[in-house]
Amino acid sequence: MIEYQNIFTQVQVRGPAEMGLDNEAGTMAAERMGTPWFSNLAGWIGNAQLGPVYLGWTGMIGLATGLAWFFIVGISMLAQVGWSLPEFLRQGFWLALEPPGPEHGLSMPPLNDGGLYIIASFFLLVSVCTWWMRTYLLAQEQKMGKHVAWAFASAIWLFLVLGLFRPVLMGSWSEAVPYGIFPHLDWTTAFSIRYGNLYYNPFHCLSIVFLYGSVLLFAMHGATILAVTRFGGDRELEQIYDRGTASERAALFWRWTMGFNATMEGIHRWAWWFAVLTPITGGIGILLTGTVVDNWFIWAQEHNFAPMYDGSYGYDSYGSYEAFIGKE
Repeated sequence: MIEYQNIFTQVQVRGPAEMGLDNEAGTMAAERMGTPWFSNLAGWIGNAQLGPVYLGWTGMIGLATGLAWFFIVGISMLAQVGWSLPEFLRQGFWLALEPPGPEHGLSMPPLNDGGLYIIASFFLLVSVCTWWMRTYLLAQEQKMGKHVAWAFASAIWLFLVLGLFRPVLMGSWSEAVPYGIFPHLDWTTAFSIRYGNLYYNPFHCLSIVFLYGSVLLFAMHGATILAVTRFGGDRELEQIYDRGTASERAALFWRWTMGFNATMEGIHRWAWWFAVLTPITGGIGILLTGTVVDNWFIWAQEHNFAPMYDGSYGYDSYGSYEAFIGKE
């Protein structure tokens, strides 16, 4: 008997292109765009069929405003290198569209002094929010749960904290994150240094726990299902309401390995919550930084979370090098 082993010797079952059914909510098959085609590479990790796509009004607005944001950021970066495409490609990782300076506060600055950043951010905000509406409305039309929409909303929460909520509370658009690969990473480093090291922010700690925890849970679950695929473990819904040998073996493995096993349904709830709590707790930590807590290292010392230095390492009890220099 030839065993079914996906990834290594995966059997890609392929039939006629699936167009989807018309439903009572109005997403008709005729409104779906593109001729479906198949990809062996895509079939290694998911369904081999690509397309058709249904956009609807939320999808059209989200796509149009997202492209507007991308175009504004790209043109701004291209202008910074004298409209030279080779230089744009060479310096691309270092280029940025920066937010307005602190002197502008929450006002609308000139285009070349942060105004383009504000306009681009508006388009990005509209794009992300309408795309969220798209996920919610499509789930509603298909009579699905809203788990995808709420998971997406948790990421949007962090996005809004970084680019809207916290800058408004701080009274300046200059607190927002620049658009660019390395500049955005530099902003993160400078932000942590400016507020006394985010490692001492308890919500940042929680966010990292949920980040690594969700990676571990997803890896454990994916590996487990692949390991019991030969017993039908990939048919998880059947295993939920009619437990078979695949789920029995998986449960036995984890009970023997670590003394506890989640169910075929429960593991998805575990992983969903861990993933969703990553940006939620991270957003809370960012929102408190500068608005409630000015220095996380001092806060941690006051709450017995960080050590109190006696000055023997060049710092006083509050980590102030200037105070130490003053003693010399």
